[in-house]
Amino acid sequence: MSAMDKDDMEFDPLKREAVGWVRHLTSGQATAADAEALRRWCAQSADHVAAFAAASRLWRDLAPAGRNVRAAMMTGQLPSASRPLNRRALLGGGLATAAAAAGVYALARPPLGLWPSWSEFAADYRTGTGEQRQVALPGDVSIQMNVQTSIALRPADPGVARIELLSGEAAFATSGRSFGVRAADRWILADKAQFDVRYVPAGGEQPVCVTCLNGELQVQRGAQAIAMKEGQQLRYDAGGETLAAADIEATSAWQRGFLLFRFTPLSDAVEEINRYRPGRIFIVNAAIARLPVSGRFRIDRMDEVLTQIQQAFDARVRLLPGGIVLLS
Repeated sequence: MSAMDKDDMEFDPLKREAVGWVRHLTSGQATAADAEALRRWCAQSADHVAAFAAASRLWRDLAPAGRNVRAAMMTGQLPSASRPLNRRALLGGGLATAAAAAGVYALARPPLGLWPSWSEFAADYRTGTGEQRQVALPGDVSIQMNVQTSIALRPADPGVARIELLSGEAAFATSGRSFGVRAADRWILADKAQFDVRYVPAGGEQPVCVTCLNGELQVQRGAQAIAMKEGQQLRYDAGGETLAAADIEATSAWQRGFLLFRFTPLSDAVEEINRYRPGRIFIVNAAIARLPVSGRFRIDRMDEVLTQIQQAFDARVRLLPGGIVLLS
């Protein structure tokens, strides 16, 4: 979306209404009645449909940018911006906190008509929604990148590979070479091991999850080090860490082309599903958002999940432009 499109969002009343609808849907306060009201709003004209689709696409682009900026802030890499945020840059108030964070970075480094995420400036390798990728580094280090993932190469001593997981999830394997992955404020170090690191900054606590699939790991922050063995999982954020037994099957399911949920709240399951399919699914019924989901779903058939959710929870599914789905 061009800078002119973003400016139009601010001044065109119809587009401002569309932005308001998207902002409300992402607030967690939307209801089934709101979903029906949105359906009627979109039915007024083709222009209403187009405005909502454009606002949805913009939200989809800005939300990952906000998550990546917050990740950069945790690691102290975000340039400071001394002057106040421009109202135009935030589209008349912004779509969400994520948009505000993206606006901060845009001031520090103007995007020349686009609004790319932090990872587009800092990453050496990245994947988009629904995209997975294999990367091989010199010295028998392999990386399997999951969807919406950005990684960057970092300076290291001779014979030592170092990368940073800016956001997303990846599985790493090294067969003898000293290797390190930075996620948030810690290093995960290994000599001969297989492990998974997930870093999806969001509203929840402990956004970094490290799972040792094989071998041994050291997770370091300054002088502090935590040893990990096969079958253990470490979750941490700036406030602390938790070491426990890992559900290896669920953690590594994405590497085999599946998503595996075990009594996962529907709201959390939908957030994960949204990483694998274009558009976005919104839950507009708080009662079903808390219901547990269990099952295995094929990543290459994400749209079938909607049918299964509809049947399992007797949910109503509304399809809107731009891949938007309302569950109520």
